[in-house]
Amino acid sequence: MKLETQVTGNIGMYYACYKLSCMGWNVMPTARNARGIDIIAYNKSVTAFIGIQVKTLSKRNPVPLGNSLAKIMGDYWLIINNVNKEPNAFVMKPNEVKSLAHRGEKNSNISYWLQPTSYDVPEFKEAWHRIGYGHELL
Repeated sequence: MKLETQVTGNIGMYYACYKLSCMGWNVMPTARNARGIDIIAYNKSVTAFIGIQVKTLSKRNPVPLGNSLAKIMGDYWLIINNVNKEPNAFVMKPNEVKSLAHRGEKNSNISYWLQPTSYDVPEFKEAWHRIGYGHELL
């Protein structure tokens, strides 16, 4: 069954919130479809805050990044794919997303995306430890 784009996005965001909560983070999704980060998380002692962008895909597809890399922000990027069956999570930092982004140009229109071969690598796959745990002092 093919899900609507917004439902697919919700699955990825709430899956990420679930995983981060299990790691001890207090998480708050931001307003949907707003520019910027999708999740704000803070640790148990409220001494560390992180902003996370989540990109959700129904399959192992390229991640569209838009026509500028300037919108890539936050402390971490989570790419969640295969959400209709068994989600896979890829934990990246914004500078990694920018450096691995592919640039394309068609009819003078520029677009950027992340190829699956760039994000679906052992370094990023299920690498939740890169974020750390909310019960630790950061």
